[in-house]
Amino acid sequence: MLVTFVASCGAKGTGGASSPGTAAPAGDKLLVGVILPDRESSTRWEEQDRPLLASAFTVAGIESVIENAGGDEAKFASIADEMIQRGVKVLLTTPLSTEGGATVERKAKQAGIPVINYDRISLGGTADYYVSFDNLNVGELQAEGLLRCLGDKPGGQIIEIQGAPTDNNATLFADGQRRVLGPKYDSNALRLVKSQAIDKWDPVLGKAVFEQILNGNSGRVDGVIAANDRLASSVIEVLRAKGLAGRVPVTGQDATLEGLRAVLRGDQCMTVHKPIRDEADAAARLAIAVARGDISGADDLATGNTRDLVSRRDVKSVLLGAEPITRDKVRGLVAKNVVKSADLCAGDIASDCEELGILVN
Repeated sequence: MLVTFVASCGAKGTGGASSPGTAAPAGDKLLVGVILPDRESSTRWEEQDRPLLASAFTVAGIESVIENAGGDEAKFASIADEMIQRGVKVLLTTPLSTEGGATVERKAKQAGIPVINYDRISLGGTADYYVSFDNLNVGELQAEGLLRCLGDKPGGQIIEIQGAPTDNNATLFADGQRRVLGPKYDSNALRLVKSQAIDKWDPVLGKAVFEQILNGNSGRVDGVIAANDRLASSVIEVLRAKGLAGRVPVTGQDATLEGLRAVLRGDQCMTVHKPIRDEADAAARLAIAVARGDISGADDLATGNTRDLVSRRDVKSVLLGAEPITRDKVRGLVAKNVVKSADLCAGDIASDCEELGILVN
């Protein structure tokens, strides 16, 4: 279903498309608008999503304008207003909040512009399509990973550092985790010390909150659910200061460079790899079809459905799979060019890479 497009280095969001891979006739350019959420919650948005999307549209011959809201709800809205005024043929958005996303979608609908939710859905909104990962399963993978890392530790005390309360994905991750860990908590096989959402996925806030919870529990913790790698890094900083790094299992997500290095080092027990290239390719193909008015083609791509319980409707969706990454699986990501071995194996990680047969080139 997915087509891999040629990557372009340093693309800033102008591109130009008929069907994917076929240039559009001269003078028949279409414009697609893309709004990315921020630069802080994850490095993926600027380092991966922007160039992948820009390249896909360029190869297809469609013009694109790709902007980043910088975590600012007002900026997200103003960027959307400008794109709507410019008459984009489709709007691809990663909303900062469900409310903000839904507001933009109503404006786009009034202007006759279809909207595709990218990575996050706006509950209560009017988006025509949704492209993301199976985020409930991502949460399940995190919880299953934590249980494997914990081993047989009856009554183990768990702290959960969750993502932004305004991000529906964070809610889905937590729900997926609870499917696995809930029965453990209910039976007292494990004890939940506290579960705390972190506004804007802020790692500085996450560090302070985790330290406060840990101190309030007399410094006792046996495992930590950290919703992504940046929050995991903050947790590990606190654990290291207390001599607990590497002794307390910590989960993560996104398979970032630093997250993978932490996994190799043994400070983080696992992360979750979500193939961003697949997600960007799927979103680009869908946006190209919609921009061209090929709704039947778009529907052929979006074969799944996501239930929006707020608006009580099903949203046509493309939902992709994810992969748990433990220390023994990092080598596979190098083989797939997800991460460069020279970056991964620098400094104190060199011996770990040698042990695992990860060749630096």
